[in-house]
Amino acid sequence: MDFRQHVLSAGRAVLDMMEREWQPLSAGELELRLDQAVEEILESELVGRLEAQPPSPAVYLRLLRGNPSPRPRGSSTAAGLTGPTEKGATASENQQETADSDAVKYISKLIQSSTSGARLAGRARLSLSHTVLLSLSLLSERVSYRSVSRRFQLEKGNIHRIFFSFCERINTLADEQIRWPLGEEAAEALFPFSGLVVDNQQDEGRSLPRVLGVLGHTQIPIRLPAGKHDLERLGPAEKRIKMAAHPDRWLHLELVCSRRGQFLHCRVSSGSDSDRGRILTDRLKQNPQLMPPGSCLVARTGYPLSARILTPYTGSCGPKQEVFNRTLGEHCRILDWSIGSLKARFKRLSYLDIGNYDRARTVVLTACVLHNVFLRMGQELRLDSEMENIRTAEEEEKDGEEDEEGVQRREAVADLLLRNINSGIT
Repeated sequence: MDFRQHVLSAGRAVLDMMEREWQPLSAGELELRLDQAVEEILESELVGRLEAQPPSPAVYLRLLRGNPSPRPRGSSTAAGLTGPTEKGATASENQQETADSDAVKYISKLIQSSTSGARLAGRARLSLSHTVLLSLSLLSERVSYRSVSRRFQLEKGNIHRIFFSFCERINTLADEQIRWPLGEEAAEALFPFSGLVVDNQQDEGRSLPRVLGVLGHTQIPIRLPAGKHDLERLGPAEKRIKMAAHPDRWLHLELVCSRRGQFLHCRVSSGSDSDRGRILTDRLKQNPQLMPPGSCLVARTGYPLSARILTPYTGSCGPKQEVFNRTLGEHCRILDWSIGSLKARFKRLSYLDIGNYDRARTVVLTACVLHNVFLRMGQELRLDSEMENIRTAEEEEKDGEEDEEGVQRREAVADLLLRNINSGIT
């Protein structure tokens, strides 16, 4: 009898332990634990497969920083280069791979902190770090799903699900990573309107504004969505003309960037839905606390001129207008660099072969979020002269709207700038 009671007690203890371990788990939590267990088992096997296939996936991440693929070890770029150069190159490669690995780890942590344990779609055979690596590979270079499928030993359809699931999760970080500075952060973000110095920045009760950011836009070419065009009955020449002229052949990406090139504002819309800063202008007017006192945004021609957004003079210009326009042009180069960096780092933006507007928008916003992430990590691209001189607008600009308050402020700033030059102040 005592033996039977002992067995029963032991059985109850085992049942209690199992209930405590499994009963609190929901179906989603149970799926997550099982998925993590599968990932841990397959991780070492998957890493071994990836390392065994040249070139290494790290080559794709090098493209994120604009560096060329490393030359084969044991080779030289010119006759006479031997051991020491090769060792230096190897050390540089190791440093690059360390930076690439840090980027993957950092982005993985951002996703983990934002998803509360929910797993990404299509990850049954892929760890989170390799999911990030796979997605960055697709963003950083125009490689096909089939090519990435072979490299990561996954079905092409699964690659597609993984990539868009990754983009959707990165989009949830947009409010955190692309944010308008407020308070002390905004005060620290301000930079001088001009290197010219006015006496204590005061002249007859007026002062030169400080710049919070540069407003502008660029266009991202996409495949025309189904139903947007009827080209079957047109000849080849007519078809090309109609496709090139169709506004929805592009996504319109409106940005405000800081002096460091980080995006403070990002709006992605279809080509036919371009508002040229009107929504942002209304938002700033309705929420004056978004602009620190004595600050402004600067923009090129085509954006509305207001007390908060200063744009260049158009038409015939005298010395005062030329000085003002030249000063604004120097600021706008910051935006040119930012957009050049965005497109150089994420080469898939050169053409999105996506006919679904929502998905194309998701990919573009993902690239913008990751642009800020890489800059916060200190990973800046060195652009060649062609990319540095890129203009942010691809189409011919039209004059923007002007309000009286904006006209008066622009005149006051232009007067101060010209007075500095005439007085010989530098």
